Amino acid sequence: MWIEKLADGVVQVQTPIGPRYLMPSFLQRVYFLWMFRHFPILPHAVLSHAQQRMIDRLCSEQRFVSMAYADGMEDAPVIGTVERRLKVGPDSSPPRRPVTSENHSGLAAEVRQRS
Repeated sequence: MWIEKLADGVVQVQTPIGPRYLMPSFLQRVYFLWMFRHFPILPHAVLSHAQQRMIDRLCSEQRFVSMAYADGMEDAPVIGTVERRLKVGPDSSPPRRPVTSENHSGLAAEVRQRS
C-alpha cells in the first residue's frame, strides 16, 4: 500500500469549503509518508512550522488535483489528511462575564478567622 502512496499519492486537506487534494512531488510524498506514519489525520495546528509552511505553500501554488482523479482510490491513494480549521480569535467567542459570588470576601474572611 505504501508503494502506491509513494508513486501516486495525494494529500487531502480539509478546508471550510470541503476537502481538497494536493499533488505533491516525489520527495514531498516521501516526507508526507513519514509525517503521517502514525496518524492518518493531523490538525494543521500540531504540525511543525516547516510542515505548516509546506502545506500552505502547496495550497498557495494551487497544486490541487480534481475530485474525479482523487476519488478513485486505485488512481490516487490518500497519503494523509490535514485538517485546516478556521482560526478562532478572541472576537469570535462570546464575551466572558466575571465570576461573582454573593460573598466577595468569603474566602478571605474565613482565612482571617482561622488566624
